[in-house]
This record gives sequence, structure tokens and C-alpha cells, in this order.
Amino acid sequence: MDRISFDVDDYERRVRSSPCFICAIVAGEHDSTLERIIADDGENLAFLCRYPTLLGHVLVAPRSHREHVVRDFAEDEYLFLMALVRRVALAVESVVPSERTYVLSLGSHQGNSHLHWHIAPLPPGVPYREQQLQALMAENGVLPWSQEQADELAHELRAALAEIA
Repeated sequence: MDRISFDVDDYERRVRSSPCFICAIVAGEHDSTLERIIADDGENLAFLCRYPTLLGHVLVAPRSHREHVVRDFAEDEYLFLMALVRRVALAVESVVPSERTYVLSLGSHQGNSHLHWHIAPLPPGVPYREQQLQALMAENGVLPWSQEQADELAHELRAALAEIA
């Protein structure tokens, strides 16, 4: 996987000193159009990762600002959100060749506190030492990513989601 370098220190400074990026996306005020929304069910949304380390990297988050993976949700809300996570993961797997799909929640109160899940497909043939956390670490670089690529992938994922719904 060809990657470009990523300034982790600058990223950390930005996320720790800026307003919530997911709330900004929900409000239509975010500073990047690479994070194309691919699903919005009124309570939750899914969008492309701005700094993908794997092709097809998508984030899923509740529209309302919540910070705890399970305790900020009633059971039915949590299951509704996780159903979207599952549908998005299935759509990603149908569009992007995947040996395995990683699904995890990252962030903390110190940065990126708005709860979100990462869905990241591991391409076939990646050497074992470059899989798992190594594949997800921006410190190892991010994929070169253009607006045209984001638009095309978002279109393909939306079409795949329509087939799953």
C-alpha cells in the first residue's frame, strides 16, 4: 500500500484545540469535503475517513454528540446504531476487496471525543506484520486521497448500501 507521510503532531494539536469534527459534519460546517456522507438514517451517519490508511475506511457516528460506547445509549438506540455499522461494513466489503474488516471505536475525552466507529477493510495479501493496528496507524502514513476518488467511492458505497437496505 503506497502511503504518504502524515503529520501526527499537527493532527493532534488540531483535534485537541478544535470543535468536534463530527458535530461540524452534522451541521454542514466541516472544513473537508473528503468526508463524504454515505448514509444518514436521521439518528446516525456514515462518512468516508478524511485520512484513510486503508481504501474504504469509513466512520459511523451518532448525529448527537455522545462520548461513551455503550452507556450513552438506551439498548434500542445502540442496536440501531450497530445495525448501521453492520450494513456499512457489508457495503464496504462488497465494494473494496477485503481479507478482513476491522470495526473499532477510537477517540477519548482528550481528542475526537464524539463517539464513532471505524470500519476499515484489510486488502488481501497484506503481510501479517503490516496488518491489524499497523494497518490503521496514521503514523505509518495515509493513502493519497483526492476529491474525485472520494466522490467515486462514496457513490459506489451508497449504491451498495441501497442493495443491502
